[in-house]
Amino acid sequence: MTEPPHGAPDRPKAGHPGPGPDGARYPGPDPDEAGHPQPDPDEARYSQPNADKAGHPGPDPDEAGHPQPDPDKARYPQPDPGEVWGPGPEYGRVASREPGVADPLAVAVGNASLLGVGYLVLGRRALFWAAAVVTVSLLWLTYTRAETWCELLVVLWWAAAVGHGWWLARRRQAAGPRRRQRLLALTLTVPVLAAAGWVRSDAQGIADDVAEARADGDCGAAVAAQDGVAFRHRLVAAPAAARGDAVVDACERLDTAGGYLSAGLTGDLDSLETGFRRLGAVLGESGNERTVRAALDRFLGRLPTDDGCLTVSIADWLREHAPGPRGLTGPASATAARTAPQALMDCADGFMFTEDWADARERYQRLLDEYPDDTHADAARKGVRKAGLAIELDRISELITAADSMGSGYCRKPAKYSQAPAYRKGRTSAVFVGDTEYTDKLPEEWRTDTAHASLVVCTGEAEAGDVVETCQYRDHNGRIGSVRFNKLAVRVKGYALRTGKLVVDRTVQLGGESCPGVLRYFGALPSRMAVTPSNGDVREAFGPVVGR
Repeated sequence: MTEPPHGAPDRPKAGHPGPGPDGARYPGPDPDEAGHPQPDPDEARYSQPNADKAGHPGPDPDEAGHPQPDPDKARYPQPDPGEVWGPGPEYGRVASREPGVADPLAVAVGNASLLGVGYLVLGRRALFWAAAVVTVSLLWLTYTRAETWCELLVVLWWAAAVGHGWWLARRRQAAGPRRRQRLLALTLTVPVLAAAGWVRSDAQGIADDVAEARADGDCGAAVAAQDGVAFRHRLVAAPAAARGDAVVDACERLDTAGGYLSAGLTGDLDSLETGFRRLGAVLGESGNERTVRAALDRFLGRLPTDDGCLTVSIADWLREHAPGPRGLTGPASATAARTAPQALMDCADGFMFTEDWADARERYQRLLDEYPDDTHADAARKGVRKAGLAIELDRISELITAADSMGSGYCRKPAKYSQAPAYRKGRTSAVFVGDTEYTDKLPEEWRTDTAHASLVVCTGEAEAGDVVETCQYRDHNGRIGSVRFNKLAVRVKGYALRTGKLVVDRTVQLGGESCPGVLRYFGALPSRMAVTPSNGDVREAFGPVVGR
């Protein structure tokens, strides 16, 4: 035998372990406490089943009887007895852990939980963490995007994880079923899938409630149902939760539109237009027909308002200017047609109350023009006539007030008042205008107001009439002179108020006191002076004019 080189440690005999280089131990079993050597476990593990009858291991010969190479020797090379033994480069390192043997069904079921449990059963921790990252990422994507394709990705990932786990387990499949592995996989997977199924079922129930409320046009019920959506629903059934969110968003926009429509009921037509445009935008989204119609009906149901004229303005806008599709303008126009007649009547009556006759007549006439068969038509006809008479009376009153002379106001431009009493010769009630210096002395019973007068008497300025007598007076210088006293001549025109036609045209002369004892004058002695009429003289002069 070749001796080891100088300085090299002696190799212990077979079966007797000893220290190697650098204090390392050579392979071999340690002795027991009594120092007896123990059997080598590697030898027991790799026993030679093909030992011959003499107890010498070796491979079986082939069919021709030739010996075969020993596979164990090839796998576990033995040192040449003539060579110096030493540890190899891999000596002392911990061998890498090989994947365990697992049941494919248990692995597939474990991965069906989307938690990577199957990879843990296989001992593939890196795959377990990678699967966890992918699962969390996909769930977060589904939560944030809330689209169906995201759920499809989750399903594909689930199928891939199950299939991949099955494939890996089949490569190192156990000799028989591993009941503990299957039980563990089921224990983890069944609760996860059951919880996910329950959450999805609950989310679908909420979605059905929201859809039903939406179909009934009940936004309040839809919002209340959607309030039941929690984080778990958005994580496991995001698209269903998102559909409910869309309904709630539409309802919120309808609520905003309703606020604008309410402002429109105060007469703000710009807000009314904004509200209708917002309704139209929501109606343009599929499925919102009932909720939009409910919001529109709530607004239209508040018509008519307490103000008839305001209702008329709103109804006119609804009929002529309301924007949007037919689904909005149709009900709006129908409501306008329903409420406008009564609103026109109320508005006209209000104008009559405030004596705004022209606007009142315009509303009455419009009712007759647009809704001739309406039940308010007869009342509107009466209103037109009454308002027209009031307009005439106002115009007559203005003319009479302006007539301060024979050439002004009513005296210059007479007009008729259709409601005035018919003029007949004889006793009549009159209105006296023009120069009223003397007519103001007439009795009150001869006068009346414009609305009840049958005659308008216009009087001009008094002029010198017939001479009554001539009297002599001494002036300031003592000279005697003659003074003539004349009656007062007044031009009178009378117009029948009902027709505006001239029925009286004469000059009346007022007599009176003449030749007083003391004549008062300024400057030189006048040659002519008017008599001084008394109230009786005035009545006597004007009596024939009014049949008195």
